[in-house]
Amino acid sequence: MISRFPVTFEDVQRAASAIQGTLEITPARHSRTLSGLASTDIFLKFENLQFTASFKERGALNKLLSLTDEQRRLGVIAMSAGNHAQGVAYHAGRLGIPSTIVMPEGTPFTKVTHTRDFGAHIVIGGASLSECYTRAKELAAAHGYTLIHPYDDPLVIAGQGTAALEFLAQIPDLDVLVVPIGGGGLIAGMAIAARALNPQLAIYGVEARLYPAMRNLLKGETLPCAGQTIADGIAVKDPGLIARDIIAKLVTDILLVDEAQIESAMIKLLEIEKTLAEGAGAAALACVLAYPELFRGRKVGLVVSGGNVDIRLLSNVILRELARAGRILSLTITIEDRPGLLARVATIIGEAGGNILEVSHNRLMTGLSAKSADLGLVIEARDQAHASEIKTRLKEAGYSLRDHGPTLR
Repeated sequence: MISRFPVTFEDVQRAASAIQGTLEITPARHSRTLSGLASTDIFLKFENLQFTASFKERGALNKLLSLTDEQRRLGVIAMSAGNHAQGVAYHAGRLGIPSTIVMPEGTPFTKVTHTRDFGAHIVIGGASLSECYTRAKELAAAHGYTLIHPYDDPLVIAGQGTAALEFLAQIPDLDVLVVPIGGGGLIAGMAIAARALNPQLAIYGVEARLYPAMRNLLKGETLPCAGQTIADGIAVKDPGLIARDIIAKLVTDILLVDEAQIESAMIKLLEIEKTLAEGAGAAALACVLAYPELFRGRKVGLVVSGGNVDIRLLSNVILRELARAGRILSLTITIEDRPGLLARVATIIGEAGGNILEVSHNRLMTGLSAKSADLGLVIEARDQAHASEIKTRLKEAGYSLRDHGPTLR
């Protein structure tokens, strides 16, 4: 069955030999805490610990090593939202190959900066990866560059499949693999390798609910494919055709996760595993937590596919997750507009162990007495029970509260 595909198990094995000694053999570790949360046995493959913080190095390097001397001299071009760009730029620079990367508008600043720092020439080529692909093909034709596609290339797919060879060598008795899907190169390569090693292994792909492109293709669905997602690494509207055929035969199912689930998984990986995962990198964990009935009691391998995330965006995700967990509350208290009242309220909150993040006064509420003011407070608590305790203390002190619920800033 597997040999009918443009990528074979032997191709993945050759890729592993080609890149051996150059890339990290990333760790695979059991997570006792996450396993408890999911009522399953979770093992994490930390591809975010590659030098450029993504699995994309595997396929990019395998493709670069296949080039002729003339192709190396003329240079390469790729289109990418960031991780493939960094993988191509870093290894092309290391091998002395000129590289040009076409990136979409709105690519996270950190990914643009790192790609440029690796020596690549950056071209902003459009609003989407599809527009960038068109621009990349134009530049390749004009200058003789070799196009290194981020996912629809047999050599790239074979390179990505080496992650499965490593994972199953480290944890050979896995029951399930859960792998994020953007263009499909990673899951296609891993499925080729994993099914050859263990034909009974279940393989689930996971997409952001805003970008269910591969699911649409394979299931004939017409779910919308657009919007701003924290998982920009898998925000792909046009998945790979080679990957599509492999996934159709070898992948058990494709599941969807929403933004809040991805954000929560990012924070769990940060808090529990002390590892930084971008949205796409946290999608596999989000999937297992969102569909516990599918994975309960099984040995599940999750690929943390990347760790490139803008720090400003990460700080916003942290605040949003704190709010969802009830650890940040937003209150309005009507007080007399006279000296000392703010200090009194602050003392009550402080003695209860709360931390005031923001304060605002509103004296223009016409429904109130001119001697009154609305005091707006954003308060950090340890958990929901602590938040309730803070509110109880304020009420016992005689203050009337309007609770605005979780504040997502």
